Order: sequence, then structure tokens, then C-alpha cells
Amino acid sequence: MKIKQVRPILLSCPYSDINKNFEVIKHLNSGYKTIGLVEIKLENGLKGYGEGYLAVFAPKVFTEIVNLISPYLIGEDCKNTKKLVEKIKLITGYWSYQGAAQHVISAIDIAIFDCVAQIHGIPLFKLLNKNSKNSIELYGSGGDSISPEFIDEEFNYLESLGISNFKIRARRSDIYKSRYVLRKGKSKGVKIAIDMTQNLSIPGNTVNEVIEFFSKIQDQIHYELLFMEEVFGIEGLDNYASLKNKLSVKLAGGEIVTNTYDMKLRIDKHLYDIVQPDASVIGGITAVNEIFNLCNNKKSDVYVHTWGGPVSMLANYHVAIANEGKMAEWPMPKYNVRNELVKNPWEILNGKLIISDQPGLGIYLTNEIENKYKFRENSFYNCIGDDSKFIDDKIWQ
Repeated sequence: MKIKQVRPILLSCPYSDINKNFEVIKHLNSGYKTIGLVEIKLENGLKGYGEGYLAVFAPKVFTEIVNLISPYLIGEDCKNTKKLVEKIKLITGYWSYQGAAQHVISAIDIAIFDCVAQIHGIPLFKLLNKNSKNSIELYGSGGDSISPEFIDEEFNYLESLGISNFKIRARRSDIYKSRYVLRKGKSKGVKIAIDMTQNLSIPGNTVNEVIEFFSKIQDQIHYELLFMEEVFGIEGLDNYASLKNKLSVKLAGGEIVTNTYDMKLRIDKHLYDIVQPDASVIGGITAVNEIFNLCNNKKSDVYVHTWGGPVSMLANYHVAIANEGKMAEWPMPKYNVRNELVKNPWEILNGKLIISDQPGLGIYLTNEIENKYKFRENSFYNCIGDDSKFIDDKIWQ
């Protein structure tokens, strides 16, 4: 089963609602979000797909790195997964052991696993663990709505799916918004988690700022949070140990970590109570499998992070289910490409995602879909964002 062709694919699709979602207003001015796929075609015509999250931010960098690596894969046997992954790491290791190239390696690794599972005629999670169940509990991931009205719509959406865990995004200034959501969650029996969105921040929050935020949102409510995520910026790793001694809430993080070595260091130091690897970032199926094994030994929970397109989502869900993960992220903003690339419709029953028995990941890509979602030059994530955009805190009071 030799590799015949490797192709990068960029797809741009309308994302969420620019009139409702703060992330879109500030960072995705075009209203479109791009996903980067790798298509591996075997000599027998079978195709496997992977996704690297890099394309959301730097789509053309993604395609150029794929094109750089591709010649080294042609003619290789896709079943020799370990050999192939080691080979592509050598190509990029010196100049991008962390960061951009690791996202591309992630996409290639996922595509290879998709091919191998299809060759065997079984879903990927069964390839990883033949005794695995086919479901995992979800937490809804959204909560970046700009008004109580739209937050209420998100609560209703989760209720329709039977999901009773809701993660919102709240910056340090979003005190009244957070209080509103906590009260609403408490009245509905919904567990609330808060993502402080510090994964892009330089400098990030200080320990005292996080403590102050936590104290203010808890004022008169006394609500036990499910967890708090990415409370410090990328330069604030040393703050986690200090915060753990001062705050009684589970801390989550790891979506920005792009290799298993760095994640292992964080796990060994027990920086996170909940580790959040992303297969489209940290090195694909191979890497997330390794993270689950490390966390089992350290008795840490793993909630896979998934904020990309359908290939990224399915890759993370398959590997989490295979490793008996407790919970996984379900991205809530509307993004039609997530639905159109899956062979079987998403199935969520009583708050749990049910994975079908479709061989491989379960991805279906046609020329019609590619033409419908052609790449748009302006559809990339602006990390700096538009600082003139903000939410009026008074509307939450």
C-alpha cells in the first residue's frame, strides 16, 4: 500500500456569526475561517485525510511545508507508520521542532492513520483499541457571544443535545458576563468551565490577576467551576505551581503545545489537572496516544482539544475514545464545513458523541465541496485582533 500522491488542501467557510461572536468580530474580520488538510492517495486509489491547525493562522505556510515534505513520502508503505513519522520529523526537526511544522506533521500522521484504518476496513478507534467503546461525553465549547440573548441561545442548543457541560470564553475584564453564565448554569444544572484565552497573550495574566478574577466572578454565587483553562500566557508556565496553592479549581491547558517532549515536561511538573492535547497540533494520532499513556501513569485527566475542522475533530475523538477518555470538546460555533465532510451525520445522544463504524476517520471530500469552499486570501485568524472591539460589560448586569 504505497503512497502515490500527497496534496495540501485549503478550504474557507463562513464561521459563526459576525454579529454575535466576539472572536469573529475581533480576529476573523472576513467572517470566514480556513482549514488546512493533507490528502494522501495510495496506489490503489484509497485516500486518507489529515488536518493541521496552522492553516487557520498561516494558510500558505501550511501548504508550503506540506509541499516540502511530500517528495519524501512518495513510494513509502503507509502501513509503516512509525518509520514515516520519524522520517518527516527529521526533515523539519532542526528548524521547527516546535511550532509550524509540527502542525503539518500532525496532518500527515492523521492522514496515514486514516489510510491504514481504511485498509483494514475498520474505524480508526478500533484500529487503536479493538475493545474500545464508541462514545465519549462532551462539553460544549462556545460562550463567546456578545450578549445575554445569544448566550441563552447557546444554553438552549446544549440542552437540545443533552450536553450538561459548557465552557465559555472570558477575558479578565468579563466579570459580569461570567457571573451571568454561572447563575444561568446553576439554575439549569449545567456545569461551567472558563477559558481565559491566554494562549495568544504576551504578556499574560499574573497570578494575582487570576485570583482576583476568580474571586469577583464567585462573589455571591459560590459556584464550583468544572475547570479553568489557559489562565496564563505562553510565557507564564512558572505561575501554575503558585496558583495551585492559592486557588481551589482544576486547571486545564496544553492546546498550544506542539510536541510530546514539551508536554511530558508539563505533565511531570503537574502544571495541569486536565491535559488538553490536540491531534492537529501536537503530532497527530501518534502523539495524542502517547499523551494518554503518560497521563495514565501520572493519574491526570485528558480532555482532547478540538477547535478546527471535521478531520481534526474526528482524529481527536477517535484517539480519545480508543484511550477511554472521560470528556472531549464539542465546538459550538456554526461552521458548515464540519458537517459536509463527514460521511455519516454527527450523532450526539444524551450528551455523548457516538462514533460510527465507518472505516478510517469517516471523511468524505469531493470536487464539489472543494469548489464550494475555495480558499479565500483574507480568511485567516488575526492574532493581534482589532483592539477597538470590546463587549460593553453593562449589558450583563
